[in-house]
Amino acid sequence: MMIKIDMESEEFKNEMAKTQKFTDKVCESRGWVYHPIEDVNEGVTMGLTRNKMIYNKRFCPCFMVVGETKEERKAADNRICPCKPAIEKEIPEEGKCHCGIFCTPEYAKANAIEIEAEEVAHSHSRGLKKEECEAILAHNDLDSDEMLSLIEARELGMIDFNLVDVREWMEWNQQRIVGTDYLIPTTSFYQALEKIEDQKDKPVIVYCLTGSRSVYCQNVMKDLGWKQVSNYKQGIIDYKGETTAGEED
Repeated sequence: MMIKIDMESEEFKNEMAKTQKFTDKVCESRGWVYHPIEDVNEGVTMGLTRNKMIYNKRFCPCFMVVGETKEERKAADNRICPCKPAIEKEIPEEGKCHCGIFCTPEYAKANAIEIEAEEVAHSHSRGLKKEECEAILAHNDLDSDEMLSLIEARELGMIDFNLVDVREWMEWNQQRIVGTDYLIPTTSFYQALEKIEDQKDKPVIVYCLTGSRSVYCQNVMKDLGWKQVSNYKQGIIDYKGETTAGEED
């Protein structure tokens, strides 16, 4: 039977306030902080409140509660907030619990910078800060707005990376992104990659026509020891910035 709880009821609101005090205390006692996205915290808090009202325990809302009776639920070792996996593994290793509400201060700070960076890159409300550029450059995949922002930031000397075209010479000669540092064709990738063999610590952005060849090359480079390789997933076909053609001067 589906259990329906009225979130506008006084009972729910009162229990929600108690849950908020509970999560505040958890943060304070363990040196954790809340997730920088408030919607994450609100959603998890509502889920904890719901479970407290149904089961009289704040079971983790991101997992199914197993067991029909109190004894069965105890035997099933359901996660009760703050759960053992979060305390012993998730937060120490990943910086946040599975649900995301509890984070280390370091994770929350880095995540907040990344969230702000993405918003600025896509809204063009202002120029990116250096730390925001670095946060975007650490992405595994880049979209067109992020790509444009990073190229602009590099021109301003805020960050540095190698921009690598993995298409073939005839495609490169016909059209390429202004600022491309190297042509490393997929058909001769391993041999051509020797051009930057001594630059494995320098971030790299790879691109092709639509992002399919470049994601393959991205994985190859990571396997060969390149520290940070990002893929421009939309490819030059969707690039809105400046391009050029023909032989280099």
